[in-house]
Amino acid sequence: MGTHTGEKPYQCSQCDKDFRQNSDLKNHLRTHTGEKPYQCSQCDKAYSQNRDLIKHRMTHTGENPYQCSQCDKAFSQNSDLIKHMRTHTGDKPYQCNKCDKAFSQKVLLIRHMGTHTGRNHINVANVTRLFDRTVILKII
Repeated sequence: MGTHTGEKPYQCSQCDKDFRQNSDLKNHLRTHTGEKPYQCSQCDKAYSQNRDLIKHRMTHTGENPYQCSQCDKAFSQNSDLIKHMRTHTGDKPYQCNKCDKAFSQKVLLIRHMGTHTGRNHINVANVTRLFDRTVILKII
């Protein structure tokens, strides 16, 4: 139901996001409950989504299948390669709507916004869903 029509009949009662499938809504609800049923067998990390656990497992194997075509760096996640490529291209897709500054990563824009709001900290509870925890810890 709704998969091919674009219809999203399943709505989250916590944040009003809509989903095409009930299973997607159930998975999403874990972001609100904090439930993390997918536990890494190698360390104490746990995840709300199985796909996140699968990505995490690569940190233990050392597998880095995403190779930069410009230098020798390789990454376990394609998203990390995409961010890295911006160091070569100079691409800064995250534009501040208060001034002319632009940033290569969303987390850098969020940190910069503190200069406009007078708050020089990041609300970790809200950002953890957007960024890898290690990135957050580096900027706090």
